[in-house]
Amino acid sequence: MSVVLDTPVAVRRTAMDLLARREHGRAELTRKLRQRGASPEMIEHELDRLADEGLLSETRYLESYISSRARSGYGPSRIREELTQRGLPRGDVEQALRDADIDWQVQLVDLWQRKFSGHLPGDPRERARQTRFLVYRGFSMERVGRLLSGRSFDD
Repeated sequence: MSVVLDTPVAVRRTAMDLLARREHGRAELTRKLRQRGASPEMIEHELDRLADEGLLSETRYLESYISSRARSGYGPSRIREELTQRGLPRGDVEQALRDADIDWQVQLVDLWQRKFSGHLPGDPRERARQTRFLVYRGFSMERVGRLLSGRSFDD
């Protein structure tokens, strides 16, 4: 049975239910409420109220998302792209990535050790395979190259 979102109370309740499960960005929450049939005017008004009350926070959403994706083995480039696709301003995403207390080098080495058992590639084909995987996960070519060549990140 689908709930009709034709009153501000219904819109607010649905938004709060979604926020209770996990943090959402404003654009994502707007999209979900529109899919459930809420009018744009009611959505904006209720989301403004939730933001004023501190229940909807883009900053908290960014922190939560970045932390979650980093724990899952994704690097800054991939996370940046995902957040931009979710409708968050590029500047806010960049600031949140800078503010995140994540050592991306440690994340890269940890992912590489889990996926490839810490074995440096022995031939160009294996090097290309490892490089593709790590770059796809969002780590820069420079960092991946340093890792796979056995060079220190401090050079």
